Amino acid sequence: MKSIIEQCLHQAVEQLKQDELLADSASPRIHIENTKDKAHGDLASNLAMMLTKAVGQPPRDVAQMIIDRLPVRAEIAKVEIAGPGFLNFFMADEAKFDIVTEVLTQKEAFGRCQVGQGRRVLVEFVSANPTGPLHVGHGRGAAYGASVASLLATAGFKVQKEYYVNDAGRQMDILAASTWVRYLQRCGESIAFPANGYQGDYIYDIADALVESHGEAFRHSAETVLASLPADEPDGGDKETYIDALIERAKTLLENGYEAVLKAALDAILQDIQEDLAEFGVTFDEWFSERSLMDSGLVDAAIEKLQQAGKIYEQNGALWFRSSDYGDEKDRVVVRDNGLKTYFASDIAYHFNKLEREFDVLIDVWGADHHGYVPRVKAAMAALETDPDALQVLLVQFASLWRGGEKLAMSTRSGQFVTLRQLRHDVGTDAARFFYVQRKSEQHMDFDLDLAKSQSNENPIYYIQYAHARICQVLNQAADKGWALDIEAGLANMDQLEADAEKDLAILLAKYPETIARAASAYEPHQIAYYLKDLAQGLHTYYNACQFVVDDASLRNARLTLVSAVRQVLQNGLAILGVAAPERM
Repeated sequence: MKSIIEQCLHQAVEQLKQDELLADSASPRIHIENTKDKAHGDLASNLAMMLTKAVGQPPRDVAQMIIDRLPVRAEIAKVEIAGPGFLNFFMADEAKFDIVTEVLTQKEAFGRCQVGQGRRVLVEFVSANPTGPLHVGHGRGAAYGASVASLLATAGFKVQKEYYVNDAGRQMDILAASTWVRYLQRCGESIAFPANGYQGDYIYDIADALVESHGEAFRHSAETVLASLPADEPDGGDKETYIDALIERAKTLLENGYEAVLKAALDAILQDIQEDLAEFGVTFDEWFSERSLMDSGLVDAAIEKLQQAGKIYEQNGALWFRSSDYGDEKDRVVVRDNGLKTYFASDIAYHFNKLEREFDVLIDVWGADHHGYVPRVKAAMAALETDPDALQVLLVQFASLWRGGEKLAMSTRSGQFVTLRQLRHDVGTDAARFFYVQRKSEQHMDFDLDLAKSQSNENPIYYIQYAHARICQVLNQAADKGWALDIEAGLANMDQLEADAEKDLAILLAKYPETIARAASAYEPHQIAYYLKDLAQGLHTYYNACQFVVDDASLRNARLTLVSAVRQVLQNGLAILGVAAPERM
């Protein structure tokens, strides 16, 4: 309906130019929106107010000029001038149901658009350090990133999904040391676990696998391991100093075996992450290794390029990037005084690599606590003479879990956290995926576990899925009576649909394509969640107001055809969010 009105308004503007009431150079942006009150029609435009200066007449007079020049269309019942000069369009009832034909013809393709115009987009999300299982905080980023990628693909972008594996750096050494100590304990050595190690039970599982595959090949006595090491916490020492000393001891004693321990831990955790995400309905086109940046020399090449551009300087033995020249609050270290490269150095090389792969848009989904990192990454992109505006960083706030009105406590390093796998087993993948994306990503969310499992109208995903199942149930009831749906007959008898609930559903169906376009442009899948709740409400209202399986074949087919279109759109929208559309509840 919007496209019809837009065409008519364009024709009216051209007629104003031909009548020399508007300059030929005028090119107004035609904006059409849904009205909030049915008394004001179905759609409205502020075109008259936008043209009042160019025409030189009051907006209500300009509105009448536009009305006088609108082409006659059967779809438009009437046009009224409201307020300061709004044009309110009342659509003919029969035109409202044209959308049903469109939905059932296009099926899964209904709602797809070309907002993206084929531009290549790389969506990088989750990218959790492979030092332990995914927790519920990672789950929100996973659900959001996957939904954004699906939404952009629906809107005409060419999308690639990527997970950046942080498999280099100090956290990997801490993981190796943690695994080795648990391995030594399994071998019978009496050695305390480091205060700064990864304490989750999953480390025991990796250690057990090491014992099974390598026996005691990596065993050294506790006395040898601990000889001359500094004190740890809480024994009067510093946990950071102790873990670093323990790492060096492991590298010295194990020699080549150190890499075997590290690889065993990394591979086990990464495989667990991949399986966990796959079961959550989240897959990636590429798992990009940070180590590959180091091994290929890309990090050194990026630093050298910045040095040649005069963007790197040395101070106190370290190399600093002049990020303050580009709006960052201070300069940043890329190589420490001990020669080790920082995470920031890897990130510079990684984003440069992304652009070298000829992506038009780079989308990074980060935790909200990384918001201060955005300026320095954009600064590096500018210094490397690439377009910093190509990077869009989408921030995701943490999710708090609640059960029985009480907030669940979580601590990642201590191992006391709720994993994504536990959440999925508790509430189900569908509920988890939907609850994670039902509001803006940058808003903090309270995840009510009891609500997510409840079979009530207060549970939004149950409410939506039940709408789909209810339609399937009605169609099965008709079939059981020998009344198979005749869509052709239903489309031919749309004029039988006179109830307000039926017209409201048709209007809601027509809003789906514009919802897709708007949500994709804003990277906001929660708009789809809101829309689906509205559509489900419209269906339930219709179900309670009208009987679908009636003796009158023409009316029955019309009503069943309408709800079949609703079913299709529910399926399309839920698919974007990674949620199933069940036929039974």
